[in-house]
Amino acid sequence: MRKTVLIISILAICNFSVKSQNLATADYKPIHFGFMLGINMMDFGFKPTMQPINGLTYQTDISTLTPGFTVGVIGDVRLGEYFNFRLIPALHLGERSISYVNDKNSTVLRQNIKSNLLSVPIYIKYSAVRIKNYRPYLIAGGGVYFDLSRDRQRPVLLQPVDYFIDFGVGCTFYFQYFRFSPEIKFALGFNNMLTPLSDRPKDFIPDNEKYLSNSLTKLSSRLFTLVFNFE
Repeated sequence: MRKTVLIISILAICNFSVKSQNLATADYKPIHFGFMLGINMMDFGFKPTMQPINGLTYQTDISTLTPGFTVGVIGDVRLGEYFNFRLIPALHLGERSISYVNDKNSTVLRQNIKSNLLSVPIYIKYSAVRIKNYRPYLIAGGGVYFDLSRDRQRPVLLQPVDYFIDFGVGCTFYFQYFRFSPEIKFALGFNNMLTPLSDRPKDFIPDNEKYLSNSLTKLSSRLFTLVFNFE
């Protein structure tokens, strides 16, 4: 009798679990679309020259990480039970503040660099087995950035194009009418984004600001994003 009750209880729970699943066939669509909203943190990787400039040697760093805004659209192609191909063009609005400290005094100088980045990445998404109404996943890929807000009046001028790799983790939650996926990603740029002063007009930058660029030999982009996907 007890075994019969146990079997009936297990069958009842399984039956309830199946019925309680939202969008049970959504993951089997060959193609679907969506959009994303989120916040970002832009950062730089630095390589200083460490050569004296007017008798001073400058060290550089990011003084503060300022939150920015990210918005994009999602195109998804199902490759199999666990893999998806994704194209997610996005616009990232943000700012980076570079601080300069020399070896002779404690004065800290800063320069803000605003960036409006248009990214065009492709990804491979690996999803774990779905458990009721959630499904964790890993995502990795890469693409290209286009800087839409280069300020030629600034001592530090960034290159207009960068290539990057991107990887992250997220979890999909299934609701009655849509899928919601919070996702954390980290992107690393490949290019040296610094435009040397030798490639710019000789009298374009005042002499008292040239150290802002001359103290660096390389700037590489880094981007952290927390996004919320709706599909």
